[in-house]
Amino acid sequence: MFAHLQRLRLWLLAWAALSLLSGMYIARGELTRQQDVFDTNARIVHRLLSQQVVQHDAILATLALLHGGNAADRPEQRLPALYGQIAAAAHRGANETWPSPELANAEAESLRLKRAVLADVDLQKGTYQLVLAAQPDSYALTIALRNMVPWAEWPMKPDTSPVQVRLDLGAKTYTVQAGRPFAMGDAGWTFEARKVLAAESQPFEVVSRLHVPWSALPWTYMLISAGTIALALLRGRMLVQQRTQQRREEERQRVGQRTRLNTLGELAAGMAHEINQPLTAILANTQAASRLLDDAEPDLTAARSAMQMAVQQARRASDVVGRLRRTVERPGSAAAVQSVDLHAACQHALYLLEPELQRSRCTPTLTVDGTPFEVQADPVALEQIIHNLLTNALQAMEQVPLQQRALQLVLSHTATHGVLRVQDTGPGIPPDALGKVFEPFFSTREGGLGLGLSLCESLAQGMGAHLSAANLPNQGAEFTLQMPLATPAP
Repeated sequence: MFAHLQRLRLWLLAWAALSLLSGMYIARGELTRQQDVFDTNARIVHRLLSQQVVQHDAILATLALLHGGNAADRPEQRLPALYGQIAAAAHRGANETWPSPELANAEAESLRLKRAVLADVDLQKGTYQLVLAAQPDSYALTIALRNMVPWAEWPMKPDTSPVQVRLDLGAKTYTVQAGRPFAMGDAGWTFEARKVLAAESQPFEVVSRLHVPWSALPWTYMLISAGTIALALLRGRMLVQQRTQQRREEERQRVGQRTRLNTLGELAAGMAHEINQPLTAILANTQAASRLLDDAEPDLTAARSAMQMAVQQARRASDVVGRLRRTVERPGSAAAVQSVDLHAACQHALYLLEPELQRSRCTPTLTVDGTPFEVQADPVALEQIIHNLLTNALQAMEQVPLQQRALQLVLSHTATHGVLRVQDTGPGIPPDALGKVFEPFFSTREGGLGLGLSLCESLAQGMGAHLSAANLPNQGAEFTLQMPLATPAP
């Protein structure tokens, strides 16, 4: 399990990084969208409330222009019926006084400033008074803030919207829209807009706030994005694996084809060598018998002996064809040796055999005892040797339980030679077979052709190397390949 996760760690890291970036992009987009909507709504709220307070100034100015009338038919008395936010309207005629000192003070201030001013502001109750001093009559309006809000044009649903809206005047505050409650310092993002209403006589500051907690982020879309990225990476990994498997299979086929060609060469050379000798003897004996029979007085005994020898040679040829168990040499197959990185060659062979290693549930270890080195070898022949040795080791370990399987490749060198040891934990080589493992057509494996190790030894000898086999002290076998160093150690 851990090894599997190790192989997937780069893909998992890529998925985590891409999912994080995607999530940040989606969250940033959502926050930007919410802020744009918030800013737009805040501007609409300010415009609507500003229109209302400007209207109050206009109403008072109109009353001042009308200045009076019959006591029973004063125009300000009809204002509460016409404007819902005007709770009451009053005036002070000549020689009259206001019912409260706040109104009197406000009238004096209005007279000085020559505009309407606030009188009694009670934001806790949601009311305030607006006074305009004029001649001969001064006027005052009592405004109900709740009714001042034009809900029909309001850009948000006041009962469900998360945006908080309030009117501030100094330390006094009136909540227009409750919104989603939050406390300063809560995790998340807070948007705020502040702007004073457009009427100088009613300097209320409109404060709009929106708090976006982490839970309000579009987690569903973020999870969908992460899932989509996972599927895309999974598809990409499958394509990479298919491509890798295809390249590995091509490499294996190339090595297999080369091995089969070499094996056929060995087989053909062996047959030619082994059959040529008995055929030559058969020809000589039959020619001798023919000459003896052509004599005036044929030596039948000698002729019969020659024919018997011919028969024996024919039987020998038949045995050779049936067994072909002699070592053969391939004339003219001298290897083109060159400097080869033995460690890299071993890694390449392990790469080619990775599917077989996984099927055998065997994790190989490749260690270098000392400094890295290069050897003089034919790269192709060396590749075949290592491939065959590893294949033999895996086949041998099929006979032992999974938990006992271990494959080690150990590299070392002497002053003149580089050494590769391939060690397995299979059943080992029977003692009586140790001296025959490199003979052609000798195999301890049922169904084995018996040419693999013979071919390895021939290839090793062809490039000046030496291959040997031995049993390990506890369990398994060890094959040792010694090759001349490309650069002898000092």
